[in-house]
Amino acid sequence: MTVRAVLFDFSGTLFRLEQDESWLAGVTDESGKQWDLEAQTELMRRMTAPTQQVVKLSQEYQQAWDERDLYPDQHRKVYLEVLRSSGLTDPAQAEALYSRLIDPDCWTPYPDAAPVVRRLHEAGVRTAVISNIAFDIRPALDRVGIGGLFDSVLMSYVEGVIKPDPKLFLRACERIDVEPEQALMIGDSVEADGAATEVGCRFAHVEPSPTDERPDALLRAVADHGVSL
Repeated sequence: MTVRAVLFDFSGTLFRLEQDESWLAGVTDESGKQWDLEAQTELMRRMTAPTQQVVKLSQEYQQAWDERDLYPDQHRKVYLEVLRSSGLTDPAQAEALYSRLIDPDCWTPYPDAAPVVRRLHEAGVRTAVISNIAFDIRPALDRVGIGGLFDSVLMSYVEGVIKPDPKLFLRACERIDVEPEQALMIGDSVEADGAATEVGCRFAHVEPSPTDERPDALLRAVADHGVSL
């Protein structure tokens, strides 16, 4: 069946929270040692991992982890605990880094994100974003000029549903008026985004690589599923 719609994940698919050494400049661990590049990379991974639990949590924080993409207050609570458990024990420094995570201006688009969305729009292919997220990502889309091109943007904290719940994929298809079998879901998580196949969508997996290492994965994904741009 012809692909009439493309559904995109946000983090690790359209945009990435890139490592910025300046964010951790002057930050030290409990022993007073500066964070090295490897430690910084691991911290950023923990802040953006789509599904895997990244630190051991008490029961109190476990609930917050499970609900992090449904409620902004739970998101803040658990990620500040993730930072503390990862060695960032200064509350002010943790708050400053967390503020970067939820700031749409701190997210970097993949090189082909805007081109592929524009070309799909020009070709008459419907598009939507489906994101497990606890903050408004639309300013990031607007910043690169594609916010108005999407037919719908579904954010879990607004919808009250998180991937891999099939209701979110079905809801997206309903909103853009396509059958699930006519939609292609592109995302970096086989567990969360790949669940779209359970309702009949196609699925294309992309790696959440640094943006300068992944120039055309989105273009290749749509091409592999018969969408010529």
